[in-house]
Amino acid sequence: MKLNTLVLLFSCFLFSGIHAQETLIFHGSHEPKKADAPYSDVVEAGNLLFLAGQIGMDHDTRTLVDGGIQAQTRQAIENIKEVLDQHDMGLDRVVKATVILADINDFAAFNEVYTEYFTNKPARTTFAAAGLAAGAAIEIEVIAVK
Repeated sequence: MKLNTLVLLFSCFLFSGIHAQETLIFHGSHEPKKADAPYSDVVEAGNLLFLAGQIGMDHDTRTLVDGGIQAQTRQAIENIKEVLDQHDMGLDRVVKATVILADINDFAAFNEVYTEYFTNKPARTTFAAAGLAAGAAIEIEVIAVK
């Protein structure tokens, strides 16, 4: 089965619980420096929150944190926690994570940090891709349930 077909099937399954009468809410960023970003930090559809991907960037300095994959993983997850906190939620409400590594050889090191935070073991997809934003080593996006 082609990747496009799988993505379409997954999207249909995912959105099957969202009724047409439910309002979609496109939440802007809580960070003033990202106010003009061309995307939403969170899109709320029914009881689901779809978070934009987070990299290991310190949002105060707008630079990647030093320390390699583990430091960037920790920062990316802290960024996710900060966004969820804006909606009175925590990591325990995450049901799906998608993790993109710049180097698949970083999998074990990333996983050490990831398992510290996601103790409830949400479903996860992990793959490698070249050219992440800002030269990041990792990007993580999540779906959470209210």
